[in-house]
Parts: sequence; C-alpha cells; structure tokens
Amino acid sequence: MPHHPSFIPGIGRRSFLKGVAATGIAAAMPISARIWAQQGQTLRVSAYADIDELDPGFYQNGYNVDVMNCIYTKLIRYKPGREWDWELEAAETIEQVDDTHIHFRLKPGLMFTGGYGEITAEDVKFSFERVLLHDSPVKSDWGPLDHVEVTGRYEGTIVLKKPFVPLWTIALPYGTGHIVSQKAVLEAGDGGDFGMNPPCFSGPYILEQWKPNQSIYLVRNPDWNGEAPGFDNIRILPMDDTKTAERAYEAGDLDFTRITLSSLAQFRDNRPANTVIEEYPSLYYVWLGMNIDNPALSDINLRRAIQYAINVDQIIDAAYFGEAKPANGLIAPGLPGHREKPTVPIDGNLDKAREFLAAGGGPPREPLTIDALNATVWKTMAEVIQAQLMQIGIQTRINVQDSGSFWTIGMESEGDRWKKMQLVLNRFSMLPDPYYATSWFTSDQVGIWNWERFSNPEFDRLQQQALSETDPDKRAAMYRRMQDLMEASGAYKFITHEGTPVMYRKGLEPALRPDGQPLYPEFSGTL
Repeated sequence: MPHHPSFIPGIGRRSFLKGVAATGIAAAMPISARIWAQQGQTLRVSAYADIDELDPGFYQNGYNVDVMNCIYTKLIRYKPGREWDWELEAAETIEQVDDTHIHFRLKPGLMFTGGYGEITAEDVKFSFERVLLHDSPVKSDWGPLDHVEVTGRYEGTIVLKKPFVPLWTIALPYGTGHIVSQKAVLEAGDGGDFGMNPPCFSGPYILEQWKPNQSIYLVRNPDWNGEAPGFDNIRILPMDDTKTAERAYEAGDLDFTRITLSSLAQFRDNRPANTVIEEYPSLYYVWLGMNIDNPALSDINLRRAIQYAINVDQIIDAAYFGEAKPANGLIAPGLPGHREKPTVPIDGNLDKAREFLAAGGGPPREPLTIDALNATVWKTMAEVIQAQLMQIGIQTRINVQDSGSFWTIGMESEGDRWKKMQLVLNRFSMLPDPYYATSWFTSDQVGIWNWERFSNPEFDRLQQQALSETDPDKRAAMYRRMQDLMEASGAYKFITHEGTPVMYRKGLEPALRPDGQPLYPEFSGTL
C-alpha cells in the first residue's frame, strides 16, 4: 500500500480525511457577512524573546513564527486543541494523491497588501522553492522538495523527490509554509532573505510598529479577505524572563502569558483575580551542550565526566520547583522515537564521573564557561550545574546573556565567538514530529544551530532514511538510535521537556496548540 498522510503519527486518519474533504467553509461565507469580533480591542501578550527574522524562508525560532502566523498565510495551519491536527487556511482543498505529489487549490480572493494583488499558485511555488534556491538554514523543513508545478491560477502540485513524512506536521503548517508575494520579494532584492523588512503582508494582521526589545504592534489588515481574527490589534511584549511576564500580568499589563513552572504552585494557590490557569505538556527540549571543537573540551573523557557529574533531578527541583520531569533525550513522550531511559543515568554517577575525569588527565586548568540566557530559570540551572561539577573538581564561570547575544553565540556567521563557547544551556522549540528535534544536529548544521559541532555519519544517514520511512516502528527505532549517538559523543546532557502552564483573563478564549503554544490570529473572546 503506498504511503498516505493518514498514517502520520499524531495526525489521525479521521483528521486527515476531514481536512481533505473540507472545501473552505470559511471561504464560502460571504465576506460582507463577517464581523471583526473585537473592534478597537487590543490583545496584550508576552513573548520569550524579541523578533529578529520575519522572512518565512529563513526564519529563526518559534517566537518569529508566532508573528509570521499573524502577518502571512499558509495552505494549512495547526488546529487549536489538545490533540495535534491541522485545518485549511489559504487552501480551499489539499490532497496527497500519491507518495510524492500533493495537489492544492487556493481560496480565491486572498490578497497581498501594497497593491501586489491576489495570492496565486505562482506565489506558492516561489515561496516554497526559494527556500532551496537560496540555501536557507531551514531548508531541511522542506526535506526532499523538488518543485511546485503550477496548473492554474489557484492550483498546483507540490512534487517531492521521495516520500516525506513531516510534510503535514512541519513543512506546510509551520514556518516555511507561509506564502510571500513573488513580485514584492523580487522587487525588494534577488529573492533571498529579506530579514526584518517584509515587502508586503498576506495574513489577517500587518506589522504596524516594532520597537526592538520593547514591543511588537500588529493591526488588522484591511486587505484581508479570509476568516476574521478575534481582535483588532495585538501587542506583543518581548520578555527574556517569564517571571517578568508574570509580574506584568499581575500588574494588568498582559491578557495572556506563559508562567514558569517554579511559579505554578504559587499561582494555583493564589491566582490573580479573574484569571484562568491551564497546564499543557511541552515539546521543548532543554540540555547542556558542550563544544567539541573547543580545546578545553576536545577529550571525550572530560565530556563524559561532565555528563555523569550532573544530577538532573536536582536541577529540576531547584529551577522548576519539581514541576517538570527529566528528559530521556530530545524527543518528548508521545512522539515516535521517545526513549524510555537515557544511556547516562538521570541522576548521574559521581564515581563514574571521577573515573572519566582521571582518564582524561584531570580537571581543566582554567574554569570552563557556562553560557546561559539572562533569566531566572537558566541562571538557577547554571548555578546547580556549577555546584555539581565542583564535586569532581571542575571549576566553572557562568556567563549570562540577553537573547540577542545568546542566540548567535554558536553561529559561525557571527564571527569567532563560537570558538570560545564551551558549555551552553540551551532550549529549542519543537513540533509534532521527531525530525524537527534531530534536524539541527546534522553535520551540515555545524556552525549554524549545531553549536556542539557534533558530526556523525551514521546520525546523518539515519536522519535522511527516517524522513521517508513509513513504518512507524522502524522510524521510531531510527530516532532512538540517533539520540544514543548524540549521548555517546559526550556533548549532550539532556535535562527536561519542561511544561507549558499559561494564564489568561476570564472572557478570553485563547487558541493554543496541544503543547500550549499560542495561535494568535485565532484568539477570541471579550476582555
């Protein structure tokens, strides 16, 4: 039987058939009958970092995608709820006709701003293919994309070189699935990365104002003919430290925010007035990484000593007040490839750590640096790790940085900073396919997002094989093996997947993914 998206883990057969059968109910509704639900009202939310890339073909990090979801449109989008599913957005219909061909038809009448006209299949082709043409750092999101064949003004076929299981869970509903105007982008340059200067918009909102590290202000797009969003305006306040967001919420400056796991018990017992608290599992993965190419960490015995010296339970008790669970790898419970236990014990083993340290010639002469974001949870984790490493005689210095500095520390494109990086506490966002977790640690990501500079031919081979493997058991085994290889390199100590508690004002109806991440255009209710 040929592979069909109905068998993708997390996207059930019923859900797929429902999506394929849908023919744009919202699009069929007369535009004149739509009502802008909360005219004049502004939804105020927080983000864990400031935006730094608004080109969907070159996006960085989930907080950029949160804004892109507002200012661009996609063929399909994640459906809010407690189970992973998708629904039509710019597509009127979409269907996978065989292993490597996906036919779509756009809803007519969706417009670009700035006089750039109607969204057509040519724009879809341009948007998807430019990711490969310009060698985007996130080209792996599109996997074996070959080209998009345009068969009509609104119709086309996505053509793959081979089956690509994550198409429906990552490529289409997330960052690289957003549609930009071919004409506008080419007028602005050569079609490459336009960074923070979108030449036009195609979603329910436009970016009205951006004050770096202060605020992002989105206003209703007057040219938008799709389903009306719930609020006229959205103000997003970047806050590196979620505890700062908690205080802002208590002061009445926010309507919706994540809350830290360390504050969860406190808010449960003494919640702010007119507040709803909900808890979601998280797909994030948190780990301590080690730069293999730094001379101080080049000996695997030292890296293994650090792995075994770290007690994850102690970190979670201190940084998350026991509200998180230890991670067994990159891939969270419920996703294919989740490991039942790591190869390095969660609580470490000091005797084993000392054996590795002795085999490596003893502690480094100079203190190792631990780089971390300047937020309470990260500083706490770094301090616990510092104390744990001291137990085997390894001294460390903690270097906290704001998000703008931190998120480029391991990138070769930013100069030689990566050479000085040694230990780094990191957290990556995640999507409902294991491919998204492992794709950042391949050899071709060294110096981009692979800051540990881990390079393993078997890992790279499995990464490619798993993309087209439709047998769920075989695919899961591949991802478990890949995590084993990462851990065996000594460059990783997995810590937690965290959790996603949120709080919001009564009357607000937030639209959240199953991992608690916001889908702002679909928020509704009364504030």
